[in-house]
Amino acid sequence: MTNCSTIMAIIQDNRVETAIKVQDVLTKYGCHIRVRLGLHDAAVCGCTNSGIILLQLCGEEVPVNQIEQELKEIPDVKVKYMTLD
Repeated sequence: MTNCSTIMAIIQDNRVETAIKVQDVLTKYGCHIRVRLGLHDAAVCGCTNSGIILLQLCGEEVPVNQIEQELKEIPDVKVKYMTLD
């Protein structure tokens, strides 16, 4: 059975500048991402420049530390994760 017990939260404080770099990292590890949920404040006149992405990571050997490190190297990006055992 595949382990899908890791949840990762990514906060982007400057979405306009960081979105492409974050997307590149997520694409690189896309085979380990089962669920991806993006949240940001949207309004009629536009949307905010911050956002949260929630991921459910799956696999027997998910490189969680690598994903976290690569995301943290991007300015204005914060990452936390938890593994539910």
